[in-house]
Amino acid sequence: MTKRFKSVAIAGITFQAGSAAVDSATIISALVYQLSGSSVLVGAVTAILRFGWLFPQLIVGFLAQKSGSSMRYYVIGAFGRACMMALLALLLLTGAGLPRGLLTALVMLLWVAYAFISGIVAVPYNDIVARAVPSDKRSRLLATRFFGGGLLALGVVALADRISASLAFPTSYGVIIAMAAALMFASSTVFTAMGEPETPSKAPAKPGFFQYLREGVQVFRQDHSFRRFVFAQWCGGAVLMAMPFYVVAASNAGFDLARVALLLGAQTIGALVSNLLWGWWGDKLGKVSLLKAIAVGRIFPPVAVIALGLLGAGNTLYFAIFFASGALANGLTIAVIGFLMEISPEDQRPAYSGYFNAITAPAFLLPLLAGVMATWFGLTTVFALSALAALAQALILQRVSREISA
Repeated sequence: MTKRFKSVAIAGITFQAGSAAVDSATIISALVYQLSGSSVLVGAVTAILRFGWLFPQLIVGFLAQKSGSSMRYYVIGAFGRACMMALLALLLLTGAGLPRGLLTALVMLLWVAYAFISGIVAVPYNDIVARAVPSDKRSRLLATRFFGGGLLALGVVALADRISASLAFPTSYGVIIAMAAALMFASSTVFTAMGEPETPSKAPAKPGFFQYLREGVQVFRQDHSFRRFVFAQWCGGAVLMAMPFYVVAASNAGFDLARVALLLGAQTIGALVSNLLWGWWGDKLGKVSLLKAIAVGRIFPPVAVIALGLLGAGNTLYFAIFFASGALANGLTIAVIGFLMEISPEDQRPAYSGYFNAITAPAFLLPLLAGVMATWFGLTTVFALSALAALAQALILQRVSREISA
């Protein structure tokens, strides 16, 4: 195991544990739901995070491609998002006396800032990791990150559950988010200390921004695997429309949101125990094979929620749903990052990341629409559409597989 492999893994492990403490589908959704009681705002939590993560990557991809250096942008995004979480923790620790409407608005404002600053990280992270770690070790690297991060996150979950039980709301959430900020600062420090690997030699001509955009359109038109992968990711965004509402469905079934850390624990354990499988699968059977398997698997959690609602089953079964969701989310991340690295030319990897994530960004606003749908048509409609989107994603990925095999 090389020094760079270890540095990337350690940085990923600490960030993974930190991000668990601000998980949009459990901790932050429960925070916003208890502050506002609004399904629209709960849907906005995931929509903001995903859109904010993806949208800045078009611009960052251009800047990183043009400058030939990615680390400076990683530093801005990684330390910036840790600062936003530190500010959110401070707000919750000191703002308990504020009117709920004002406190909710400030929480959402800092969440928006966190999401968009986080988006600066993705392109430089993918580029640096792809240059630091060979292709046949990347799935194992990501699996190591998620496995180690999952173990550390279980400790965070245990502390979060104890904190939620012993401190008043919203101070309890302030302490939990402060843990997240500390872990994110540690992750950023380890990754930047590694230094940036040597950049591949590039042609001297550096296109302007509009030429960069035109080249992105050309890539979308001519690269069939890239285009179908974009279509599949749009469907993946539609699958995610249901994510923040699992915790709402659990609450409606009688689950006490004061113990939301237990759902996060089930999700974390699912991610943890599945990592060895996903790492082996991605490196040995291929990223497309893993993508297809995950897409099929994502059909079942929303179907299970619908079935529980119809049968009136107890809320304890939600632990199994969150377990499965955690496992599938980890597998999806490993597969998407790995496949994007595979299809991106080495000297254009920042640009390809920027194109891909900016083109797919609008699909991840769907949880916001899902909040409106949940208000007017009920949660069952949201979960049904999520299951149909997962089925469509699996069918598109089947086409991608045939194109690559041809």
